[in-house]
Amino acid sequence: MADENRDIPLNAIRAFVTIARERNVTRAAKSLGMTQSSASRYLAVLEEYLGAQLIERRGRHTELTEFGRLFANTVTEPLDTICFTTQRMRRTLQGDINRIVVRTSLTTLAYTLLVPNIQAFSQEHGGAVVDVVNSLAPPRSDDGFDVLITRDLSIVEPADQWELHSEHIVCVGSYSHISGKSQAIVRTMPILTVTSRPDILPTWLRSMNLTPADINAGARYDHHYLALPAITNGNCLLVAPEIIVSDLIRDNLLKVIPGTRVPSGMFYRAYAIDRGNNPELARLFCRWLVRLFRKYAGEPG
Repeated sequence: MADENRDIPLNAIRAFVTIARERNVTRAAKSLGMTQSSASRYLAVLEEYLGAQLIERRGRHTELTEFGRLFANTVTEPLDTICFTTQRMRRTLQGDINRIVVRTSLTTLAYTLLVPNIQAFSQEHGGAVVDVVNSLAPPRSDDGFDVLITRDLSIVEPADQWELHSEHIVCVGSYSHISGKSQAIVRTMPILTVTSRPDILPTWLRSMNLTPADINAGARYDHHYLALPAITNGNCLLVAPEIIVSDLIRDNLLKVIPGTRVPSGMFYRAYAIDRGNNPELARLFCRWLVRLFRKYAGEPG
């Protein structure tokens, strides 16, 4: 273990965080603008200071040790915050705007969860401006955005990725109509259809061992955000992602029919694009998104 009075090797920590993120010393060195041998020396300095091995090399791949994962998880976010704050102060002196563009293919999610909470992120990070755009088109390398939030789009350019949420779907109805009812109500009360998610109802029916003939098909809506007012005020049901109706459930406007919660097999992800105009702020936004989704999903923060 290193002498407690020695200065903490901050440059070595920065190099290690990049190695942990890239899972490769060569790519990390390129990202840091240094030689591979320099990155390796920084890693050796930090391991000597901590008195512990941080990575294991397996052929061309680099794996974090258990202590390495713990250390990376502990220091990455504070280091990103320091880098972001320093660059923000520099941009402030230069008159630059602290801004990112967030693109999503999830219209209802943006409407119900993302946009209502963005002000909190802005306040946490010095009045950062977050522009939100919606598009179902596959992203291209010349598109002008910093963060992509998606469930069904893929990205091929270099980017950091965060797993946000494993989607579950539920059958809900207005609290006044559902309260006290059993699961049998799904066979009699009309169930709305959302055409932008044609996968949801068949997936739910299979999980519930039901067929289309077992239910009463109701009206069709293009998007969930159009169907939500209908379900909260009407005598009908809706099968929807739990994450977008969680607030309405907590406020007792909607109620989940017991036994109707099933996994959809879909995952929500966020990508911070390497070529973005403000990659530090983009990564902070993605980390904030992870906490936001955990809060709405009722998971430990």
